[in-house]
Amino acid sequence: MSNLTVNIVIVFSLLIFISACQPSSKSTAPDNAVEEQTIEFDKLFAQFDDINKPGASVAVLQDGEVVFSKGYGSANLEYDIPVTPDTMFHVASVSKQFTVFAILLLAEEGKLDFDDDVRQYIPEVPDFGHTITLRHLASHTSGMRDQWNLLRMAGWRLDDVITTEHVLKMVAKQKELNFKPGEEFLYSNTGFTLLAEVVARVSGKSFAQFSQERLFTPLNMSNSLFYDDHQKIVSNRAYSYEPIDNGYQKSVLNYANVGATSLFTTAEDLLKWSENFTKTTVGSPAIIEQMNTLATLNNGDTFGGAYGQFISHYNGIKYIQHSGGDAGFRSYLARFPEQNLAIAILNNGADARPWELALQIAERFLDINPPPPPPQNAIADAFMESMSPKQTPSAFDLSKNKLSADILNAYVGHYWNEPDAYSREIYLDNGILMYSRGKNDVSPLAAVNENTFKMLNVEGEIFVEFTEDGEQKLMTVRVDNIDTYVSIAYTPVEVTETWLSQFTGSYYSPELSSTYHFSPHKDQLKISHYRLSDHFITPVKDDFFRSQVGDISFERDDSGAVNGFRISNGRVRNLYFRKL
Repeated sequence: MSNLTVNIVIVFSLLIFISACQPSSKSTAPDNAVEEQTIEFDKLFAQFDDINKPGASVAVLQDGEVVFSKGYGSANLEYDIPVTPDTMFHVASVSKQFTVFAILLLAEEGKLDFDDDVRQYIPEVPDFGHTITLRHLASHTSGMRDQWNLLRMAGWRLDDVITTEHVLKMVAKQKELNFKPGEEFLYSNTGFTLLAEVVARVSGKSFAQFSQERLFTPLNMSNSLFYDDHQKIVSNRAYSYEPIDNGYQKSVLNYANVGATSLFTTAEDLLKWSENFTKTTVGSPAIIEQMNTLATLNNGDTFGGAYGQFISHYNGIKYIQHSGGDAGFRSYLARFPEQNLAIAILNNGADARPWELALQIAERFLDINPPPPPPQNAIADAFMESMSPKQTPSAFDLSKNKLSADILNAYVGHYWNEPDAYSREIYLDNGILMYSRGKNDVSPLAAVNENTFKMLNVEGEIFVEFTEDGEQKLMTVRVDNIDTYVSIAYTPVEVTETWLSQFTGSYYSPELSSTYHFSPHKDQLKISHYRLSDHFITPVKDDFFRSQVGDISFERDDSGAVNGFRISNGRVRNLYFRKL
């Protein structure tokens, strides 16, 4: 046989072999499904798929396999660096579950107990007269004031360098709790900073080192670390941005504290973490069960919070999740344990909403029918369709049960809700009684009878009833026959510069080591602080003012002279300032 013939035979044989190895048309279905999935997710994340915009990293784990992982947009707008699956993001509060897990590891080893008093390990925490346990800290039921709110009120910017030492010093100065431990749920980052410090003091290692050795390395999370040094160089990291009129601007983050935040990781590494809850490599099934168990209040009630996580339901399907947001970073990790599904989405733009995108992804994998799309009608039609049929004028006619002006005028005025410290105004507009929560937030009231009205243009069934208790006029608001809110009529003070002058002066808080200055300016009160921008406020009711730093309630001595105030700001309640 000639060499040419041999070569022809060999080539022909190879062609037959290659042809035999090609997949059939039936076997291409999975590839087509993957391609279809990619196209679908590319559409879902199209808003980020631009190198000139902050981006996103998304990864999906199903039955222990990463079935989708992709990056979109820019990790660094200054250098046009794209997001890839290996890009590391600051994930903010998603960090908290790692902190709790570390505590439970030490508890399993007998080095601490979840129900130990935190002062056993951090004696600098003040004695508030109540035991604050590690469990309280891990479930946001400690009553501890939130570190970020305290720092803001003290004049700190959140792009300042903020270390664990700064937070511990602030905690050590506190005189009061928001509430008795275990009585309420109120989100508190402080608790998780303290938990990380407990881990460090018990283990003899920094929390970052402990996490690396006991969590990240065993789980092969090679692109994860706790960022406890704001000068540390992190390779392949994303930077964060916030939108402005003509594009984006930097949103700088200099945190140097860990526990509540400061985990840098990737979407794929978070899936490795999620898989540990299904196939446990680090820890034990007992730890996993503890992590996934709803926390309880002193009265036995639950509130949706577990430990470092929240337990939610979507279309009846249970999932365990936590979101995160610091500077321009936004993150979300969700696990659907019964369906063996996990979704991680990381963003570096403040306008991103990864939790919404995660649920849209879940709809595809869980075969959940999504809610109907919003109406595409004109604005007026969309407004009407946003109300339930019972709430539309056609279903509840404003002209029905029309009351006289004398009756309606008797209800006009201002009403104050003492427990929740808010005011509402009732006024007449073309013969219709209006319920005002503030500027551009008004609902008409339709009469049911002479003193009871149905609130329109709201979700749910809300009724407003006007009554009298002796000389007091009362307004009772009932929501869905479940919640009841009673407000008392009051007469707003006549605000003049003379009246405002009684609040003039400097007020000092030893808990914040900070001073506020108040001075009248026409019919407003000016607030000054050496690090905060001056701003002007007017009273909501008598001695109660709302400001950019919180709700301010002035206090008086026995002679009626102003001698201090208390300020509340969401996660901080009743912080006292004395007049100097």
